[in-house]
Amino acid sequence: MERKKITIPDLYKMREKGEVISWLTAYDFPMAQLEEQAGIEIILVGDSGSMVVYGNDSTLPITMDTMIEHTKAVRKGAPTAFVIGDMPFMSYHKNVDDAIANAGRFMKEAGCDAIKLEGGVRIADKAKAIVDAGIPVMGHIGLTPQSSAMLGGFKVQGKDAETARNMIADARALEKAGVFGVLMECVPTKVSQIIKKSVSVLVFSIGAGPDCDGQLLIFHDIVGLYQCFTPKFVKQYANIAPIILDGLKKYRQEVRDKKFPGKEHEFKISEAELKKLEELEK
Repeated sequence: MERKKITIPDLYKMREKGEVISWLTAYDFPMAQLEEQAGIEIILVGDSGSMVVYGNDSTLPITMDTMIEHTKAVRKGAPTAFVIGDMPFMSYHKNVDDAIANAGRFMKEAGCDAIKLEGGVRIADKAKAIVDAGIPVMGHIGLTPQSSAMLGGFKVQGKDAETARNMIADARALEKAGVFGVLMECVPTKVSQIIKKSVSVLVFSIGAGPDCDGQLLIFHDIVGLYQCFTPKFVKQYANIAPIILDGLKKYRQEVRDKKFPGKEHEFKISEAELKKLEELEK
Protein backbone atom coordinates (compact mmCIF):
# COMPACT_ATOMS: atom_id res chain seq x y z
CA MET A 1 0.00 0.00 0.00
CA GLU A 2 1.41 3.34 -1.06
CA ARG A 3 1.81 6.04 1.55
CA LYS A 4 -0.27 9.19 1.20
CA LYS A 5 1.47 12.56 1.03
CA ILE A 6 2.41 13.69 4.55
CA THR A 7 1.12 17.11 5.60
CA ILE A 8 1.40 19.32 8.67
CA PRO A 9 -1.99 18.11 10.02
CA ASP A 10 -0.68 14.53 9.67
CA LEU A 11 2.33 15.42 11.82
CA TYR A 12 0.09 16.89 14.52
CA LYS A 13 -2.13 13.77 14.39
CA MET A 14 0.96 11.65 14.97
CA ARG A 15 1.69 13.65 18.12
CA GLU A 16 -1.91 13.24 19.29
CA LYS A 17 -1.56 9.47 18.89
CA GLY A 18 1.75 9.44 20.77
CA GLU A 19 3.69 8.50 17.65
CA VAL A 20 7.22 9.93 17.44
CA ILE A 21 8.12 11.48 14.07
CA SER A 22 11.32 10.44 12.27
CA TRP A 23 13.49 12.93 10.37
CA LEU A 24 16.61 12.49 8.30
CA THR A 25 18.62 14.73 6.03
CA ALA A 26 18.97 13.91 2.34
CA TYR A 27 20.83 15.67 -0.46
CA ASP A 28 20.22 13.63 -3.62
CA PHE A 29 17.76 11.37 -5.44
CA PRO A 30 18.99 7.88 -4.40
CA MET A 31 19.33 8.94 -0.76
CA ALA A 32 15.80 10.33 -0.78
CA GLN A 33 14.47 7.17 -2.44
CA LEU A 34 15.88 5.03 0.35
CA GLU A 35 14.39 7.26 3.03
CA GLU A 36 11.02 7.24 1.26
CA GLN A 37 11.12 3.43 1.13
CA ALA A 38 12.02 3.31 4.83
CA GLY A 39 8.95 5.38 5.69
CA ILE A 40 10.82 8.42 7.09
CA GLU A 41 8.18 11.11 7.66
CA ILE A 42 10.27 14.29 7.31
CA ILE A 43 13.28 14.85 5.07
CA LEU A 44 15.42 17.93 5.64
CA VAL A 45 17.54 19.08 2.73
CA GLY A 46 20.03 20.57 5.15
CA ASP A 47 22.72 23.17 4.71
CA SER A 48 24.79 20.49 6.45
CA GLY A 49 25.39 19.38 2.86
CA SER A 50 28.04 22.09 2.81
CA MET A 51 30.07 19.90 5.14
CA VAL A 52 29.09 16.29 4.44
CA VAL A 53 28.75 16.64 0.64
CA TYR A 54 31.13 19.47 -0.26
CA GLY A 55 33.77 19.05 2.46
CA ASN A 56 33.59 22.57 3.88
CA ASP A 57 34.44 23.29 7.51
CA SER A 58 31.05 24.91 8.15
CA THR A 59 27.57 25.27 6.71
CA LEU A 60 28.21 28.87 5.59
CA PRO A 61 29.54 28.47 2.02
CA ILE A 62 26.55 26.67 0.48
CA THR A 63 24.34 28.88 -1.69
CA MET A 64 20.63 29.15 -2.46
CA ASP A 65 21.16 27.91 -6.02
CA THR A 66 23.00 24.83 -4.76
CA MET A 67 20.35 24.15 -2.12
CA ILE A 68 17.59 24.43 -4.71
CA GLU A 69 19.22 21.85 -6.98
CA HIS A 70 19.70 19.37 -4.13
CA THR A 71 16.12 19.88 -3.00
CA LYS A 72 14.74 19.25 -6.50
CA ALA A 73 16.50 15.89 -6.54
CA VAL A 74 15.24 14.97 -3.07
CA ARG A 75 11.67 15.90 -3.95
CA LYS A 76 11.79 13.57 -6.95
CA GLY A 77 13.10 10.73 -4.81
CA ALA A 78 10.63 11.21 -1.93
CA PRO A 79 7.24 12.24 -3.31
CA THR A 80 5.25 11.49 -0.15
CA ALA A 81 7.69 12.61 2.57
CA PHE A 82 7.35 16.06 4.14
CA VAL A 83 10.35 17.85 2.61
CA ILE A 84 11.87 20.89 4.32
CA GLY A 85 14.34 23.21 2.59
CA ASP A 86 17.02 24.63 4.87
CA MET A 87 17.48 28.37 4.25
CA PRO A 88 21.26 28.87 3.85
CA PHE A 89 23.40 31.58 5.40
CA MET A 90 22.49 35.11 4.26
CA SER A 91 19.39 33.95 2.38
CA TYR A 92 17.09 35.55 4.98
CA HIS A 93 19.34 37.71 7.15
CA LYS A 94 19.43 40.98 5.20
CA ASN A 95 15.74 41.88 5.05
CA VAL A 96 12.20 40.55 4.97
CA ASP A 97 11.90 40.81 1.19
CA ASP A 98 14.94 38.58 0.65
CA ALA A 99 13.62 36.12 3.20
CA ILE A 100 10.24 35.81 1.48
CA ALA A 101 11.77 35.61 -2.01
CA ASN A 102 14.22 32.86 -1.10
CA ALA A 103 11.65 30.88 0.87
CA GLY A 104 9.40 31.17 -2.17
CA ARG A 105 12.12 29.70 -4.37
CA PHE A 106 12.20 26.57 -2.23
CA MET A 107 8.45 26.16 -2.65
CA LYS A 108 8.12 27.14 -6.32
CA GLU A 109 11.33 25.75 -7.84
CA ALA A 110 12.03 22.75 -5.61
CA GLY A 111 8.56 21.68 -4.46
CA CYS A 112 9.23 21.92 -0.73
CA ASP A 113 6.52 21.52 1.89
CA ALA A 114 8.19 24.02 4.26
CA ILE A 115 11.42 25.88 4.96
CA LYS A 116 13.64 26.06 8.06
CA LEU A 117 15.20 29.14 9.65
CA GLU A 118 17.90 29.30 12.33
CA GLY A 119 17.36 31.64 15.26
CA GLY A 120 14.57 32.76 17.56
CA VAL A 121 13.80 36.28 18.72
CA ARG A 122 16.25 37.90 16.30
CA ILE A 123 14.66 36.37 13.18
CA ALA A 124 11.05 36.17 14.34
CA ASP A 125 10.07 39.05 12.04
CA LYS A 126 11.40 37.12 9.01
CA ALA A 127 9.61 33.97 10.13
CA LYS A 128 6.31 35.86 10.51
CA ALA A 129 6.67 37.49 7.10
CA ILE A 130 7.31 34.13 5.43
CA VAL A 131 4.36 32.54 7.22
CA ASP A 132 2.16 35.51 6.26
CA ALA A 133 3.19 34.87 2.64
CA GLY A 134 1.66 31.40 2.95
CA ILE A 135 4.87 29.41 3.42
CA PRO A 136 5.14 26.97 6.37
CA VAL A 137 8.16 27.59 8.60
CA MET A 138 10.15 25.34 10.94
CA GLY A 139 12.21 27.20 13.53
CA HIS A 140 15.64 26.09 14.75
CA ILE A 141 17.10 27.07 18.14
CA GLY A 142 19.89 25.99 20.49
CA LEU A 143 23.07 25.25 18.56
CA THR A 144 22.49 27.09 15.29
CA PRO A 145 25.43 26.19 13.02
CA GLN A 146 25.17 29.33 10.87
CA SER A 147 25.94 31.44 13.96
CA SER A 148 28.32 28.97 15.63
CA ALA A 149 31.09 31.59 15.71
CA MET A 150 28.94 33.75 17.98
CA LEU A 151 28.16 30.72 20.14
CA GLY A 152 31.81 29.79 20.64
CA GLY A 153 31.77 26.87 18.22
CA PHE A 154 29.73 23.69 17.97
CA LYS A 155 28.83 23.48 21.66
CA VAL A 156 25.86 22.40 23.76
CA GLN A 157 23.52 25.34 24.38
CA GLY A 158 21.40 26.04 27.46
CA LYS A 159 23.77 24.67 30.09
CA ASP A 160 23.21 27.71 32.28
CA ALA A 161 19.96 29.29 33.40
CA GLU A 162 20.36 32.51 31.42
CA THR A 163 20.94 30.90 28.03
CA ALA A 164 18.21 28.34 28.72
CA ARG A 165 15.83 31.19 29.50
CA ASN A 166 16.80 32.86 26.23
CA MET A 167 15.96 29.67 24.35
CA ILE A 168 12.53 29.56 25.95
CA ALA A 169 12.03 33.14 24.74
CA ASP A 170 13.21 32.09 21.27
CA ALA A 171 10.72 29.22 21.11
CA ARG A 172 7.87 31.45 22.23
CA ALA A 173 8.83 34.16 19.73
CA LEU A 174 8.81 31.61 16.92
CA GLU A 175 5.45 30.25 18.00
CA LYS A 176 4.04 33.78 18.05
CA ALA A 177 5.46 34.29 14.54
CA GLY A 178 3.37 31.35 13.33
CA VAL A 179 5.87 28.52 12.86
CA PHE A 180 4.39 25.01 12.89
CA GLY A 181 7.37 23.52 14.69
CA VAL A 182 10.67 24.18 16.44
CA LEU A 183 13.85 22.12 16.13
CA MET A 184 16.21 22.16 19.13
CA GLU A 185 19.86 21.25 18.60
CA CYS A 186 22.40 20.22 21.27
CA VAL A 187 20.23 21.15 24.25
CA PRO A 188 20.21 19.42 27.68
CA THR A 189 17.24 17.10 28.04
CA LYS A 190 15.85 18.91 31.09
CA VAL A 191 15.91 22.21 29.22
CA SER A 192 14.24 20.74 26.14
CA GLN A 193 11.49 19.34 28.38
CA ILE A 194 10.82 22.84 29.74
CA ILE A 195 10.82 24.37 26.25
CA LYS A 196 8.42 21.71 24.98
CA LYS A 197 5.98 22.58 27.76
CA SER A 198 6.29 26.31 27.04
CA VAL A 199 4.92 26.11 23.46
CA SER A 200 2.05 24.32 21.74
CA VAL A 201 3.73 23.80 18.35
CA LEU A 202 5.59 20.62 17.38
CA VAL A 203 9.00 20.36 19.04
CA PHE A 204 11.81 18.29 17.55
CA SER A 205 15.22 17.13 18.72
CA ILE A 206 18.65 16.79 17.22
CA GLY A 207 20.71 16.08 20.29
CA ALA A 208 18.03 17.51 22.60
CA GLY A 209 16.90 14.33 24.32
CA PRO A 210 14.05 11.85 23.84
CA ASP A 211 11.08 13.86 25.11
CA CYS A 212 10.17 15.56 21.84
CA ASP A 213 7.65 15.04 19.07
CA GLY A 214 10.33 13.80 16.68
CA GLN A 215 14.01 13.10 16.17
CA LEU A 216 16.39 14.31 13.45
CA LEU A 217 19.80 12.95 12.49
CA ILE A 218 22.10 13.50 9.53
CA PHE A 219 22.07 10.64 7.03
CA HIS A 220 25.85 10.50 6.61
CA ASP A 221 26.29 10.22 10.39
CA ILE A 222 23.93 7.31 10.96
CA VAL A 223 25.42 5.22 8.14
CA GLY A 224 29.07 6.04 8.84
CA LEU A 225 29.76 7.94 5.61
CA TYR A 226 31.02 11.18 7.17
CA GLN A 227 34.35 10.23 8.73
CA CYS A 228 35.59 13.65 9.92
CA PHE A 229 33.78 13.47 13.27
CA THR A 230 30.66 12.00 14.85
CA PRO A 231 28.62 14.09 17.33
CA LYS A 232 27.88 12.60 20.74
CA PHE A 233 24.14 12.55 20.07
CA VAL A 234 24.48 10.35 16.97
CA LYS A 235 23.75 6.63 16.95
CA GLN A 236 25.30 4.80 14.01
CA TYR A 237 22.84 2.31 12.55
CA ALA A 238 25.15 1.10 9.77
CA ASN A 239 28.80 1.56 8.90
CA ILE A 240 29.00 1.45 5.14
CA ALA A 241 32.26 3.33 4.62
CA PRO A 242 34.45 0.20 5.16
CA ILE A 243 32.19 -1.79 2.82
CA ILE A 244 32.47 0.84 0.10
CA LEU A 245 36.23 1.16 0.63
CA ASP A 246 36.65 -2.62 0.34
CA GLY A 247 34.72 -2.61 -2.93
CA LEU A 248 36.80 0.25 -4.32
CA LYS A 249 40.03 -1.54 -3.47
CA LYS A 250 38.82 -4.76 -5.11
CA TYR A 251 37.81 -2.83 -8.23
CA ARG A 252 41.20 -1.14 -8.48
CA GLN A 253 43.04 -4.42 -8.05
CA GLU A 254 40.96 -6.24 -10.67
CA VAL A 255 41.55 -3.42 -13.15
CA ARG A 256 45.29 -3.60 -12.51
CA ASP A 257 45.25 -7.42 -12.77
CA LYS A 258 43.17 -7.24 -15.99
CA LYS A 259 40.42 -9.31 -14.39
CA PHE A 260 37.84 -6.61 -15.08
CA PRO A 261 36.06 -6.34 -17.43
CA GLY A 262 35.39 -10.03 -17.93
CA LYS A 263 33.76 -11.77 -20.90
CA GLU A 264 30.37 -11.37 -19.22
CA HIS A 265 30.71 -7.58 -19.33
CA GLU A 266 31.47 -7.35 -23.07
CA PHE A 267 29.09 -6.50 -25.93
CA LYS A 268 29.13 -8.58 -29.11
CA ILE A 269 28.90 -7.85 -32.82
CA SER A 270 27.87 -10.59 -35.24
CA GLU A 271 30.44 -12.11 -37.56
CA ALA A 272 28.43 -10.92 -40.56
CA GLU A 273 28.40 -7.32 -39.38
CA LEU A 274 32.06 -7.55 -38.46
CA LYS A 275 32.87 -8.64 -42.03
CA LYS A 276 30.84 -5.70 -43.38
CA LEU A 277 32.79 -3.35 -41.13
CA GLU A 278 36.10 -4.80 -42.30
CA GLU A 279 35.03 -4.29 -45.92
CA LEU A 280 34.08 -0.66 -45.21
CA GLU A 281 37.45 -0.07 -43.61
CA LYS A 282 39.36 -1.26 -46.67
